[in-house]
Amino acid sequence: MAKDSIKIRMPGLGGQGAVTAAHIAATAADTEGYYAVSNPFFGAEKRMAPSESYARIGTVPIYDRGEVIYPDIIMIFHPQVITMGKSYTMPFYAGIKENGLVIINSDRDLLTDDDKKTLSDLNVKVLTKDFTQFAIDMAGTELATNMAMLGALFGALGTVSKPAIEEGIKDRFLKKYTASGGTATLDSVIEKKFKKKQELIQKNLDTASAAFDLTVDWCKEVGFEQILESPKK
Repeated sequence: MAKDSIKIRMPGLGGQGAVTAAHIAATAADTEGYYAVSNPFFGAEKRMAPSESYARIGTVPIYDRGEVIYPDIIMIFHPQVITMGKSYTMPFYAGIKENGLVIINSDRDLLTDDDKKTLSDLNVKVLTKDFTQFAIDMAGTELATNMAMLGALFGALGTVSKPAIEEGIKDRFLKKYTASGGTATLDSVIEKKFKKKQELIQKNLDTASAAFDLTVDWCKEVGFEQILESPKK
């Protein structure tokens, strides 16, 4: 039975874009007609240091913020979250609710037999895929890993459309350049910057869209059902 709200925990490492992913997730959900909030949590602000972000999405107003203790969905952005315990919550699946979902960015199965039994007993589905390589293949850069993870999230939810995801990505990345001098040289530079950003956004959109489709098919294969009510429009 679908719920009126869900909580998402996103543990990763600094520089992977988990904070950005949470922000876009909330913006896309809001565009679709949901109530949504996101917030980050991290210690040392440096690359490869533990970093965690949270998103809450629902058909009802959301008043709580801060750390997600009991998530419906957990998104693991880096294998070291599991293999080296680079997480503020251990084990990484602590608190996950029944009938939930774990998405792991890895090229191999990282779960122990005990992990699998615990998650199976809770009827939690686990999608493990090398989303970093997926991003490289689709966008030509590992920096689009968070876009692949984002597409997988919404492909699993099934209630936030691709146009809403596109709006979320554009809202985060697309900023208008305004010429102050009005000279032809300045206008040319601005036009090139704008074009380059548009190309980057399109690669992010393509990556998210492909991951969305991949996950929709995976959900059908494993029997992962809709866990969030459709928005009340």
